[in-house]
Amino acid sequence: MFEKIKKGDTVGIIAPSSKIDEDDLETINNSVLLMESTGLKVKFAKNAFKKTLGYSATPKEKAEDINEMFADKEVKLIFAVSGGFNSNTVFDYLDYDLIKSNPKPLCGFSDTTSIENIIYGKTGVITFNGPTFKALTSWATPYAYEEVVKRFIDGNMQLGQDDDEYITIKEGRAEGILVGGNLSLVSEMSAGKYSIDFTDKILFIEEFCLETPPEFVSNYLYNLKQNGVFDKIKGIWVGNYDGSVALEKILLDVLEDEYNFPIIKSNNFGHTEKKTVIPVGGKARIDTNEDIKIEITENFMN
Repeated sequence: MFEKIKKGDTVGIIAPSSKIDEDDLETINNSVLLMESTGLKVKFAKNAFKKTLGYSATPKEKAEDINEMFADKEVKLIFAVSGGFNSNTVFDYLDYDLIKSNPKPLCGFSDTTSIENIIYGKTGVITFNGPTFKALTSWATPYAYEEVVKRFIDGNMQLGQDDDEYITIKEGRAEGILVGGNLSLVSEMSAGKYSIDFTDKILFIEEFCLETPPEFVSNYLYNLKQNGVFDKIKGIWVGNYDGSVALEKILLDVLEDEYNFPIIKSNNFGHTEKKTVIPVGGKARIDTNEDIKIEITENFMN
């Protein structure tokens, strides 16, 4: 259970992925101004702007920032500043006991998928797949910002907004714990030392079409299949993918009618302006007989 964010609270900003580019500074500053207009303070981690390796800070520097943000009593909500690559490099250097003892919301999408799932898996602390700090102001609509306010300030558990469309790909009803995010990273975490526990989970997936053609999507999904992921999960929620072939079609090609779990589709998370805030580790229910086909079934904001 987290405390709702209120005016005067501090938002902490980390850069666990690629370095912050000069071109990003104006958008990041706009997000700072937006948070301040909301009544929140903004605090950047000490290594957030470092380029020690040329392409990013070192894994130890990035992990140090994450650990310190969880330990910092002033910080009530943590954002990844942006996506990128290689956030998985911090896994060995995170203080999971410290994080478990100082639970607070951490939010981001894309490359932040890795950190969100490993923190939940190692500590049981719910994390959030939603806008990065940059994404609060980098899109044409206020949807992402509205979803952040709804989830963390108002404590509203609704996934998405009233006019979001949900499509049934395969009928059914399922309850489970949400895990997932960016497909390529979920696929990487389907086996090995830092794998996700997919047992009885509802898997949500999205992918960035500019970096991932359909052949790559097929590769990632077959990797999940070959590692037994689809034998363990309770359902799938497909998000945004604007590739030449729909993600849900590729998924059905991979599944080949071998599985009976429900599958739904919406465009309110992923590499798109619509980014609802999804709790990684939160309990949820899929019911394809409902107009809104997925809902959170627990309240984790006090």
